[in-house]
Amino acid sequence: MKRIFILSFSLIRSDPRVMRQVRLLERNYRVTVCGFGPRPDADIEFIELESPRASLLQKATWAIKLLSRLFDSYYWNLPQVRNGFKAIRGRNFDLLIANDIAALPLALQLAGKAPVLVDAHEYSPREFEDKWLWRVLFGPYHHELCRRYLPRAAVMITVCQGIADEYARHYSVNPLVVHNAPVDQRLLPSPTIPGQIRLIHHGAAIPSRHLEAMIDVMKHLDKRFTLDFMLVETDAACMRDLRCRAAGDDRIRFIPAVPMADICRTINKYDVGIFLLPPVNFNYEHALPNKLFEFIQARLAVAIGPSPEMARIVQDYSLGVVADSFEPSALAESLEKLTDDSIAACKRAAGRAAKELSFEVGGRSLLHEIERLV
Repeated sequence: MKRIFILSFSLIRSDPRVMRQVRLLERNYRVTVCGFGPRPDADIEFIELESPRASLLQKATWAIKLLSRLFDSYYWNLPQVRNGFKAIRGRNFDLLIANDIAALPLALQLAGKAPVLVDAHEYSPREFEDKWLWRVLFGPYHHELCRRYLPRAAVMITVCQGIADEYARHYSVNPLVVHNAPVDQRLLPSPTIPGQIRLIHHGAAIPSRHLEAMIDVMKHLDKRFTLDFMLVETDAACMRDLRCRAAGDDRIRFIPAVPMADICRTINKYDVGIFLLPPVNFNYEHALPNKLFEFIQARLAVAIGPSPEMARIVQDYSLGVVADSFEPSALAESLEKLTDDSIAACKRAAGRAAKELSFEVGGRSLLHEIERLV
């Protein structure tokens, strides 16, 4: 049986894109996964890396290296890189999969003569370009990683066409697009309730996503609308701010997050999945996130701002509404036009689109490349 190594500097168990790779491969390959714990529930060998913790002195040392363009010294002395190298060196695999650019140099170092597939979850050189410190320290570093290492990968995949085009423009690569879509959940649209429109947003509580904008949308909507947030509390201060902003509006609730595998079934009872993401950086401008495809798999209507990658899918499949701008009032204006009948029609359209917009389709493309490489 062929041996495949998957490397990701992420919490593997809650990283949906990495877990889809695991599910795709675990039955027919001997899979070793290396990343942050706890161990995922899968038929794999798991090598846990300790999540990096650094003192102020260590952070200052890293910053000096980045400012001095000592990128090799910075990268190869990162704890997760050192520990990953120690854990894997000397072992042989038929294919290595590096998730995100940060994992690619190590995967190439470990590969020997084996091919390496790199999955770029974001456009790395501009990932947090809205933060000046990141632009100064990490922007040039990520550009150098891409310039040096991307051409050495046997295959590159990424999440959407806009990001693929940007990589191609700057680094002479030709990424394959594999969407962040879950497997087809085979659900039926839930019935609408006359006079009620139940909105849902799920994901992580991260300040840069400006989730407060969706609370502000509710200020412009009539009493038909309710909004539930189902958020993973990755930032306690962010959650406190959101709850404070929503206080006084009993139409807005915060409900417990559920495991990744249960998201679509849990939100199936709602009417509209809502996501208003201001384009504060390149990746947000071209966002095509898991949650859009989870809305579709849950057979919901969709309400979004004019994010081009998401808007293309919503409009092509007649799934919902796209606001004219990222202002909360603009999305509210689009939502106000929805009726019970139009929501039901969008839910039916999501049901028709769900099979095509699933990992069964994207996974076939990825599996074809993997089979070719091994």
